[in-house]
Amino acid sequence: MRLCHLPLLLLAPLVAFAAPDEAALGQAAGYPAARTLRQAYQEPWLVGSFSAMDSFNPSCTLAPADTPVPLKAAAAETPFSYRYQGRKLTLDDYMQHQRATGLLVVKDGEIVAERYNYDRTPAMRMLSNSMAKTITALAVMKALEDGLLKSLDDPAEAYAPALKGTLYGGTRLVDLLRMASGARYVEDYTPNDDRARFNATARRAGIAQAAREVTERSDPPGQRFNYAGAQTEVLGLVLRGATGRTLCEYVGERLWKPIGAQAAASWLLNPADQVELAQGGFNATLRDYARLGMMMAADGQVNGVAVVSREHLLDMTDPARQPEAFRPGQMAYHGSNYFGYGLQTWLVPGRQRRFMLLGVYGQAIFVDPALKLVVVHTAVGKDASGDASGNHLGAERNALLRGIVAAYGDW
Repeated sequence: MRLCHLPLLLLAPLVAFAAPDEAALGQAAGYPAARTLRQAYQEPWLVGSFSAMDSFNPSCTLAPADTPVPLKAAAAETPFSYRYQGRKLTLDDYMQHQRATGLLVVKDGEIVAERYNYDRTPAMRMLSNSMAKTITALAVMKALEDGLLKSLDDPAEAYAPALKGTLYGGTRLVDLLRMASGARYVEDYTPNDDRARFNATARRAGIAQAAREVTERSDPPGQRFNYAGAQTEVLGLVLRGATGRTLCEYVGERLWKPIGAQAAASWLLNPADQVELAQGGFNATLRDYARLGMMMAADGQVNGVAVVSREHLLDMTDPARQPEAFRPGQMAYHGSNYFGYGLQTWLVPGRQRRFMLLGVYGQAIFVDPALKLVVVHTAVGKDASGDASGNHLGAERNALLRGIVAAYGDW
């Protein structure tokens, strides 16, 4: 593990700790990137691939801001601790327990902790997986502000004519944003689930064709949360139709530059139609993911300028603005009622509004607006949920987040 200490901490001892499963993850070969997408999700190539996906997949680029938002180191690192499985642990304990590639904590616009495992560095673009869904939703809200979308009550086919007459085409944008299209669709990351079939069709015949093949509803639209990346891919087609531009062009101009990004980002493209993978193909540095989180923590503002309106940020992230069945403690997902869901954004329980961008294999951005606190976490979990190793990545990460919050306030 590389410890990325802050400038005033250079007198502290630099101790090299072993990260989990270094040998299995390709340490001896320098953590190589894969040559194909299928190979990228196999352990010897997982670390290298998750920080270089745009090196072996088609992609487009989002340019950084002309004047990046400063993100400097705090005068001293905050000594975080947390309790897990009956023990009091530290940030460095966490980096030894879990297959985190990077961890960044920003408070009041300053970096108060930063760590990397597996020889990853701050300059590397890390794969977001489903964190990209929230970026897509932010673009939808921005297109609404720009007058390019008339209403979230419009059906998708109003902007994506290729879906006219289909199940997804007849679904309201707000129901797609809430993962509540009612489509019969199983996304459990097994080899033959509906997600696998959708993605296979998309790679062969294009995203619109894959969307046309979802034909049955199991529930009325708007009533039940059913997580399915296909719904986000439909939103990507809607954005292309409404804006007349690619997601890279629109998001780059209207979101990426305005948040003050310091580095270029990239978005993977579906091979068959060269359409961005809206459900999970975005790549950026941890520090730029933090800038995205800082914008959301400030209810859409950067340096006093609204990037996204406060009302739209609240529509996305405030549990009180969601139907009761989508709120933390009420919504069922994989046998748990912990999270709620807003508009392509996970809602965290507690006395204050907190929310997360989440992606499989351990990707996350945690945002606490009241505390002006953002935590960015990238990882190479052993499976999609991150828990196949028995180390319970999600559970320990949640414990760590509670410990970080406890350094500044109450949960």
